[in-house]
Amino acid sequence: MTAPATPATRGGHGSLAWLAIPALGIFIAFGVVPLVGVLVLSFTSWNGIGDITFSGLTSWTAVLSDPGLPHALWVTFLVMALSWLVQTPASILLGVFLAGKQRYRAVLSVVYFIPLLLSSAAIAIAYKALLDPNFGLGAGLGIDLLVQDWLGVPELAFGVVIFVVSWQFIPFHSLIYQAGVRQIPRSMYEAAEIDGAGRVRRFFSITLPQLKYTIITSSTLMVAGSLTFFDLIFVLTAGGPGDTTRVLALDMWKRGFQANLMGPASAIAVILVLVGLALALFLRRLGGRDASHSQQEGA
Repeated sequence: MTAPATPATRGGHGSLAWLAIPALGIFIAFGVVPLVGVLVLSFTSWNGIGDITFSGLTSWTAVLSDPGLPHALWVTFLVMALSWLVQTPASILLGVFLAGKQRYRAVLSVVYFIPLLLSSAAIAIAYKALLDPNFGLGAGLGIDLLVQDWLGVPELAFGVVIFVVSWQFIPFHSLIYQAGVRQIPRSMYEAAEIDGAGRVRRFFSITLPQLKYTIITSSTLMVAGSLTFFDLIFVLTAGGPGDTTRVLALDMWKRGFQANLMGPASAIAVILVLVGLALALFLRRLGGRDASHSQQEGA
């Protein structure tokens, strides 16, 4: 005999929909409303102090016709791509290593996580001092190879930005991969060992395929984060030398708070949001329909 339906079973998950109301309210208040405000502001003329006056597409025309915008976009995408190429392999290898059961790996997990606890501005100041050709680490140790104008040569400055960004955020993504590896059923590795597969073969045949959705999640966070790099680059290079490291977020700040052009700065902010949404949807599409399934469900 079938048990009578209770209010909870009749309503299903719909009866708990009200639990999402507080989160939805916070999202609208601190996500949607500011975004709409920035969008409206992009159609105005405002110096940050005086009256706000609507100016139509003036700000958008100024931004889209500026020859500096394609360069800032190119630098932003270059930082995004190169930092992804550095962070992803290193994070996967560290995550797989830290997923082991040895006691010392728990200690290493804490040590590796330290860079993420530091502020980007503090990290930039520290590296700027260490890389100083006159008083930095190379000059102090007497190592000629390290005595370079790291932040004055365009190629070196760009490489330093990629290195410092990766150094700070690899620990975070390593934790993501560590959790992903621990979700992989141990029986898959045991079966591979019985078949005679070595560590390298197990890594490429089991670990990497099972981390597909974890890689997509991590990559989405990297892409979204790389669009908002500002404080580290601002303190480290201020966009220089020249405009070598002038990413779009830094360009937005310079227009809004140095040139007092809040309309064009807001237009760039909207462009950043649109680019981030497009890239996130693209990565989501790469994951397919089952991107929300865990490794255990896929097994």
